[in-house]
Amino acid sequence: MNSTRNIKRFIVRSLPLVIIDIAATVVSFLIAAWGTRAGEIDLASPFFIGQMVLLAAVNVIVFGIFRMYNSLWEYASVDDAARIVVATVVASVVGDVFGALLFDERMPFRVYICAWAILLIICGMARFSIRVNSKGRSWSFLGVKAPGEARTLIVGAGESGSLVVSRMLAGSDEIVGCPIGYVDDDGRKIGRRIHGVKVLGSCADIPRLCKQFSVDQIVVAIPSGTQRQKRHVYDLCMETGRKVLTLPEKVKDIPEEQLGRVPIRDVEVSDLLAREEVALDEGLVGTYLKGAVVLVTGGGGSIGSELVRQLLPAKPAKIVLFDIYENTVYELYHEISGAARDAGIEIVTEIGSITHLPALEEVFERHRPQVVFHAAAHKHVPLMESNPREAIENNVFGTLNVARMADECGCSHFILISTDKAVNPANVMGATKRMCEMIVQHYAQRSQTVFASVRFGNVLGSHGSVIPLFKRQLKAGGPITLTHQDITRYFMTIPEAARLVITAGALAEGGEIFVLDMGEPVRIYDLAENLIRLSGLTVGEDIEIKVTGLRPGEKLYEELNMDDEPTVPTANGAITVIKGVRPEVASVEERLAKLEAALPQERDDIKRVLKEAVPTYTPEFQ
Repeated sequence: MNSTRNIKRFIVRSLPLVIIDIAATVVSFLIAAWGTRAGEIDLASPFFIGQMVLLAAVNVIVFGIFRMYNSLWEYASVDDAARIVVATVVASVVGDVFGALLFDERMPFRVYICAWAILLIICGMARFSIRVNSKGRSWSFLGVKAPGEARTLIVGAGESGSLVVSRMLAGSDEIVGCPIGYVDDDGRKIGRRIHGVKVLGSCADIPRLCKQFSVDQIVVAIPSGTQRQKRHVYDLCMETGRKVLTLPEKVKDIPEEQLGRVPIRDVEVSDLLAREEVALDEGLVGTYLKGAVVLVTGGGGSIGSELVRQLLPAKPAKIVLFDIYENTVYELYHEISGAARDAGIEIVTEIGSITHLPALEEVFERHRPQVVFHAAAHKHVPLMESNPREAIENNVFGTLNVARMADECGCSHFILISTDKAVNPANVMGATKRMCEMIVQHYAQRSQTVFASVRFGNVLGSHGSVIPLFKRQLKAGGPITLTHQDITRYFMTIPEAARLVITAGALAEGGEIFVLDMGEPVRIYDLAENLIRLSGLTVGEDIEIKVTGLRPGEKLYEELNMDDEPTVPTANGAITVIKGVRPEVASVEERLAKLEAALPQERDDIKRVLKEAVPTYTPEFQ
């Protein structure tokens, strides 16, 4: 059934081209005979008619061999144009040879040459007109807007920009628009044309060109540009008030046969905040990870899952994913299992809670991990304000359980994922994470295992991040809500944070609190404004920004270290280490005992005891 349907589809698609090629053969020789004044040829003679039948048959057969009837001419390229030239040359030569063998007479050589040139023009025009006219875009290459299409300015006149325009002209469903021009900072390209679309100026001309040519949207097609270059371009684009789109970062890694399905996507706030990518020093991290068994708690979470992805190049022998939530673990397992198998790495999933010591004991006994990355934690500030008991049980005593098992099993490294909210905490979540840091320092003083903490701020795209919330509100038509106009936060991409955490583990000697370079703090109000502008909307007109007031436990700004925590640089410029006073072992044990005794109490009473355990904590009820 399918084969019959495919044959019918092939006939319907190819028959018009076959008829055109037959007609082109006859027409080209008629024009050639008239144009070259070959008056001695009798166009009604059996010889000429026989020649036309033969040449038409030869042309159709040769064109079929050269796949001139089963190509997708909607996506015709320079290679296809070269194929047309070669096919017409071969067909003309073969036809001439057969004609000489079958007929006593021959037409003048100049007729064959002229007829070949005309045939080439007709066949080429017939096929490339399919591309030009696909889906009604007959005049897109001239910048004439087809109904419903956005007039588009493309930033970047390189391979990626050429891909965008070619797919627009071909009618791709993933890349829709009417290209009116490129901009590029390479002065040699300005004034030139690519796919018939002109390079109108440099990136500095973006605001002017958007007004001059009534641009509806801008596509940034410079995936190989530096983050500094991209940020400069995005700033110029946001000045215009037009919608801004871009290509996937890894577009150059996409196989050529899949390029027709590459979609453009919205530029996101994370694109504006992204910094130059930090490469993982595989030689450095291999000293403690290569061939090791690695346990990642919270392995299905935002940080935990990215840690697992970034661990693959270090080639551990086994990675154990431990999490209480099975869905994300399941998804991650199926995402990475193929790559892990190719690298000879065993991936194991374990479902359980870090608060359930028997489950932890079983996992440690079964897999005997050598390195532990402890990412499991409750992290949502407002939720933990309302549930301090759960925060302490999970974050503090869950961490204590994992640290105890790492010590008893003789692990080489235990790395805690901490947060900037642990510095002078104003909320339960931050206070519990500060207590976790003290637990790690406590074990570092009495264990052969290297215990260390890594402290950093917000990661872009994590569960509960403000940016996904803003996007949902924008999609719903607003308003975008934030808690204070002057609130600031540190931001880092998840892959960058994961790479630096793994690197910090290689630098650890025991008891350190490593601090990742988060750059400059970002004003959340500015994030909201930029998100609106990137969507081609106007703040206050199309979308409102509403300030709702600080939530319980929320601070206007975060810090990465306390006043009594001086930092010193490490061998990695993006990581510093705190050289503060470490708590005494007996003091940490006493604080833990008080917290455990306070768990059955009321919320405010629990917070008071947490305040005693973490003196820098300022509860919201004070």
